[in-house]
Amino acid sequence: MEKDAIIQDLFNFSDDIRYVAIYLEENLVYEQRDGNLEGASEGGTDRFEELLVNPTILKLATQRGNIDCGGLRYILIRYGNFFQLIRSIPGGHISICLDKNSDLNQLPNSIFDFLKENYPKLIMRHVPFYKENYPDLL
Repeated sequence: MEKDAIIQDLFNFSDDIRYVAIYLEENLVYEQRDGNLEGASEGGTDRFEELLVNPTILKLATQRGNIDCGGLRYILIRYGNFFQLIRSIPGGHISICLDKNSDLNQLPNSIFDFLKENYPKLIMRHVPFYKENYPDLL
């Protein structure tokens, strides 16, 4: 499944990536980096964050961004133990947990440039999602 490959490629891309979730057409795949991560959240709460919290935050911020802010590129949340980077993708969202010491001036754009280069359908903007157009993502 390509979503698993995307997650592994992101872990290989940067050691600052602690966790990746891809929520696409009601299907959630998420994984935490192997090892003992300081201050990691519990897996059960991660699931609810991806199913409820992040889609709601994205919807609200997208609506606001579309009024007169030029849209929304991504959201960055600073929790006490880490950062959460969230972006809409066709049919859902991608959520990436970053180490609290990450270089936030460079890393978010580097991640999205990496995804755009290696998984262009994942980062397409303003394109309607139709299952038949993205069979490799489902």
